[in-house]
Order: sequence, then C-alpha cells, then structure tokens
Amino acid sequence: MDMLPRRTRIDYGAGREEATTSMSALIDQLTGLARRQYWVFLIVPAVAIAIGLLYLLATPSQYTATATLLIDSSTLRVLQNQLQPQGDIPLDTLQVGSQVEILASRKLGATVVKDLNLADDPEFAGTGGWSPLSRLAPGSPDERQQRALDEFLAHRTITRGEKTYALNIAYTSRSPVTAAKVANAIAEAYIDDQLGAKYQTITRAGAWLQDRINELKSKATAADRSVLEFKEKNNIVDLGGASTTAGPGAASRLIGEQQLFELNSQLATARGATSEAKARLDRIEQVRKMDVSEGAVADTLKNDVITRLRNQFLDLSAREANIAARYGADHAAAVNLRDQMAEVRRNIGAELGRIAGSYRSDYEIAKTREENLERSLAGLVSEGQLTNRDRLGLAELESSAKVYRTLYDSFLQRYMEAIQQQSFPITDARVISPAVPPARKSKPVASFVLAIALTMGLMASFGIAALREAVDAVFRTARQAEQELGTRCLSVIPLATGPAIPAPSLPRSRAAKPAEQARLPAAAPQQRGDQVPADGSRYTFSDPLKRRAVDDPISVFTEAFRAIKVSAWLQATIRETKVIGITSTLANEGKSTVASNLAALIADAGRRVVLIDADLRNPTLARSLTPRPATGWLDVLSGKVELAQATGREPTTGLALLPLLLTEAPVHSDEVLASSGFRDLLDRLRRTYDYVIVDLPPIAPVVDVRAIVPVIDSFVFVVEWGSTRIKTVRRHLLAEPELHDRLLGVVLNKADLRMLERFEQPGVYQNGYYMNGGYRAP
Repeated sequence: MDMLPRRTRIDYGAGREEATTSMSALIDQLTGLARRQYWVFLIVPAVAIAIGLLYLLATPSQYTATATLLIDSSTLRVLQNQLQPQGDIPLDTLQVGSQVEILASRKLGATVVKDLNLADDPEFAGTGGWSPLSRLAPGSPDERQQRALDEFLAHRTITRGEKTYALNIAYTSRSPVTAAKVANAIAEAYIDDQLGAKYQTITRAGAWLQDRINELKSKATAADRSVLEFKEKNNIVDLGGASTTAGPGAASRLIGEQQLFELNSQLATARGATSEAKARLDRIEQVRKMDVSEGAVADTLKNDVITRLRNQFLDLSAREANIAARYGADHAAAVNLRDQMAEVRRNIGAELGRIAGSYRSDYEIAKTREENLERSLAGLVSEGQLTNRDRLGLAELESSAKVYRTLYDSFLQRYMEAIQQQSFPITDARVISPAVPPARKSKPVASFVLAIALTMGLMASFGIAALREAVDAVFRTARQAEQELGTRCLSVIPLATGPAIPAPSLPRSRAAKPAEQARLPAAAPQQRGDQVPADGSRYTFSDPLKRRAVDDPISVFTEAFRAIKVSAWLQATIRETKVIGITSTLANEGKSTVASNLAALIADAGRRVVLIDADLRNPTLARSLTPRPATGWLDVLSGKVELAQATGREPTTGLALLPLLLTEAPVHSDEVLASSGFRDLLDRLRRTYDYVIVDLPPIAPVVDVRAIVPVIDSFVFVVEWGSTRIKTVRRHLLAEPELHDRLLGVVLNKADLRMLERFEQPGVYQNGYYMNGGYRAP
C-alpha cells in the first residue's frame, strides 16, 4: 500500500538516522491514494456540489441595499465655548465606534420598525418570511413588534469605511425596494435621533444653567455687600487701582498703600542722587590731586574754564620749553613764562576747589533728603502693618466676590449659547449616499456557494480517503509486506476466476524438460532402494485450482508461481533447500492451493517433487484427489504400509503425492510432527526427491508449525491479500524468530489485479503482455 508510515534508515558509517522520503515519494503516495480512492474523490465532491445546487434552489434570493453616512466634525457645536476657535473638532476612533453602536442599537431599530410599520409586513411579522418564525402565529401586537425587530436586526449590517468617518448602513431583504427603503430609514432615524438627543441635552443644560445663574447671582451680590461693609467697619478707603501688597485677591489700592508706594519711589530716587553726588565728589578729589598737564582733568570734568586754562597752560609750557632750549632756562622770557604757568596752575586749582565745594554741598543735601525719606518710610511701614491685618479679611472677601462674579459671567455666557443652539437644526452626521434598490441579488452567490461546496467536498473526500487508508490495516503491496515483515515478498498471486485457458499455440513439450533440468540443481543419488514408486496410485486433482499453474501456463497466475520457483532454485544454489514448508497465519488464506500449484509447476518442469499434506487438523489434499486415496503417510509411520504404497502420482506432471488420511482428529498433532518417525520420513524423501513441498497448518490457531521448524529447510509464508490484518501477521510471525529466520519469503495470495493496480504502479500486473496471441490474464 502506498500510504505507508514514513520510515528511516540508519547510516552506520555516520551513526545517525536520515529521512528517506523525498518529493517524488510524496508524489507517488498522493497519486497512489488517488488511484485507490478515485471513487471517493469523484463521489464526495459530486455530492457536495449537488448539495450546493440544492441549497441554491431552496434558498430565496436576497438583495442588499447600502446607504452611507458621514460623521462631519465641523458641525459639532454642542455647548462649545465662545472663546474657543470655531474650527473643526477632530474625532477619534472611539467616537466613531460609538456612532456605530448607536446605529446598531435596538432602540434605533425599534424606531425604524415603528416608522415603517414593519410589524404588519409579512416578511418581518413572521407570517411569510424566510425564517422559521414564519410558522408561528401572529400573536399580540407586542409580540409581532418584537419579531419584526428581531428580523430587522438579523439582516442589518453597520460597518465603518477604512480610515474614514463614513459609516455604511446595509440591509438585506427579499425585496430590493424594501432593502433600500429600510436602509434609508435607518439613516434618517439616526439623524433624527441625533437632533432629538442634542435638543434634549441643550434643554436640560439650559435649565440647569439657569438655576446655577440665579444661585451664583445671589452669592455674588452677597459677597460684594460683605466687602463694602468690611471697608466701612475698618475705615478702609481705596483709590480704585490695582493693589501690589494685598495679594491677588485684592481689587483696589488703599491710601496708605499709595503713599507708601510713592514714598518708596522717592526714596529710591534720593538714594540714586546721593550715590551720584558722592561719586562726583570722590572724582573731583581725585582730579585735584592730578597734575594740570594730565588730560584726565579736562576730559573727566568737561568744564569750559578748566579746559581753557589747561590749554593756556599747555601753550605757555610749549613756549617756555622753546625759549629755554634756545636761550637757556634762566632767560627772562623763560622765567616770565614760568611765572605765568604758575598763575594758571593756581587758577585751575582754585576752579577745582570751587567745583569740589559745589559737589560736596550737593552730596550733603542729597544725603539729608535720603535720611528724611527713610524716616518717613519707616513710619508709613509701621502704620501699614496695622492696616494690613485688617486687609487680610478684606482680601478674602474680595477674592470670594471676584470668584462668584467670574462664575456668574461664565454661566451666563454658556446659558446664552445654549439658548441660541436650541434653534440650530444641524447634527454631526449627514447622508452622502442614499440607498437605491439593487439590480442584482447579493445572496446566495452561486459561484461562491459552489466553490465552497467543491472545496468542502474535496476536503471531505481527502479526509474520507485518508481515513479509509488508515483503517485499511491489511496487506496490499509487496513493498508493504517487505517493510512490515522484514523479509522478501516472492510474488503476488492473483485471485483465479473463470476456467483456465490453455495455450494451443505453445503446447507443453516434455522434450524441453531435460534442458530445463540442466539448469536446475542435480538430484541427490538414490540410495538403499528408496526408489520413486513406479506402480503407485495415479491421482488427478478434482479441484482444477490445485493445478491451474500447469493448466494455464501463459498467465499472471502462473508467473507468480514461477517467481516462487525461481526463488527456491536460487536459494538451493546457496544452501541445500529441499524441504519447503507452506504455511500461513490463519486458515483459508490459500496455503494448500499455493503448495499444490508450486509443487505441480516444479514437477512439470521435470523435477522430482513430492507434496506432503501435513495439516493434521484440516487435511485437504486427500479430499481434492480423484480417486480418493486409501492410505496416507500416518500409515507409513505406524508401519501398516510401505512408503511406496502410500505415495501416489499425478500422471501429467509426475508430481508425487503423499496425502494424509485421518479417521479421527489427533489429540497431540504437534507430537506427531515433532516425532522421530516423521523426521525419518522427511529424510527418506529428501534423499529421493529434488523438492519436498510440505503443506503445513496455519501458525495462529495451532502450534504444529513451531514443532516442525527444525526439520524444514525454508518456509513460504502465505498471506491473503486485502484480508489478513497486518498486526495479526506481525504478532504471530515475528514472535517466532526461528521460523522467521528460515523464511524463503512471503506470498500475497488472492490479489484482485484491478484493485492492485491502484496500489502499485499501473501496468505492472495488467499491462497486456499476456494478452498477445489470444491469451489473457484471468
């Protein structure tokens, strides 16, 4: 069988396992599965397609109409603050999803059912629709309303366009007109619901705001009155400006605060003037210590008199230097010029002294004014500290009054906005594509239904085929038998049906036998008078199937036995193999037929062959011979007759027959087969014949084969094709290692060639070769 479990082979050189399956092997498995189960692959998809066609014929046509809504964020103005820019308000995914849920709500569906009177429509009321509710009685109005709503919700679909604010409203109905009407009704009901919800929200918000406005107005008036009363009680007079010391809660400036502010400003100015006067005084004192010739004197003071005197001094100094250089320092002119220079220096010093006195006077005045201002400021600060204690309570009252006034103004503004928005007939959604009656049906789609049916049919057929393969735990192919049993499969014998067809154009020729004998192993020499009986009984097979391999030589059936014969001959070239036992796992697997045909075929080829019936529980050879034998090999063991008298012969092939006659079932059949007498019998036959074919009992019901294993050279194990279970054969055959080691091979018997072609490569068994010349395989 092709569908076999994957196996691995061991690479002893590398010491690891590697997979042996390949793509070609997988393809062979799949093609083999298709060959074996082709009826499944034909019938199951055909049934699935037939079911799909029945579904198409039985299911009424349905039409789907779609309307499209757009959620427009530019129209969202519910309770929007006037101070906020009037641009578009972006929507997020959650908001759009909320709108989808509103469209899918039962409340909106109940509105549509009521507006369109769908409860009276047979399609929705359950009196003529496609649903099982059509078998129900009309019932009460509430029940009909609920049935209509359930029918409506079952055929309505709400989806959102990808990455958009568009919502698609689809409805499926048996009527295209009804589908379009219901889809458009859903969109209109949604818009009306949004308008109603906004109006109710604004109305409730306006009523609440009005109550809050009245409350805040009363509180703001009471707070203002408390501020005035506190000012009158504490003699606090303000000038109406912003306060800098009372804190953020104050709204006015007191007289003391104003005076303190002004005096502080004057003090800052006085301090600046004092510092400036002191700087000028210090500078003039530094200049007075400088020489007249230095430029810093004029550049710092920028006094015209000093500048003029300094320029005069410089001129005199230059002239004096010139005369002293020309006429000497003692010259009268030079002395006169130096006197003039000393006079100029005295004048400059006098002018600097006058300026320094002026600066000193300014400094004293500024300093005195600063000290007066500091004393005044200290007095005001002392008075202000007392006033600020009372100011704390005033600040708290003013802050409370300001908060109430701010809240009052804000709520009043929102209330006016709400009053204005009550008259706005707008919503955040609009229909951009109304539904129209569809021209083509949406359900059922014939191509889709048939494709699904075909796909399911193929899947089901593959599953059924795989299941059949899995539960088919019997032998189907020679490769499977070799893998499962660990031995060679000698041949696959077809199931013989109909009479054998002889080959008149190729008659059997006994003259050809010597040549064939030359290719076979030489017979053992005859010893001590153990001769082949020349006058033994002559028998013919009453069952033609027992010698069909001889009667139908040009056939697949016979070729299978030739494969067994050649395997026995090849085995004999390696080691002596004369005694061949034929057994099986269970009864009725055809082991006796295999034994008789193999023995007849080898005998027909000119070899000396004897067939022994060793199935003491169910002997079949004697019953298939004509005439019935009178003696058997048990009589030989008991000494009643000689071996030659018990041995018969089939005249056309020369096959020697040693039947088994039982008057009663033996109690210990295994003891008989394991006895020394039976061993001696086999030794005598071994010396006389080229091959001894022993028809043994099956190994599962009885233990006789185990007892005879040591005296059998090799075994041919017969397995009924397509019948005997694999685990049964493995359990009994592999449990006997001595028997398994002596196996010549396995034979699959009673194979259906037409069925076998599905498991093997096509053309192996029925390729027309045996049909040439007028012959055909049975």
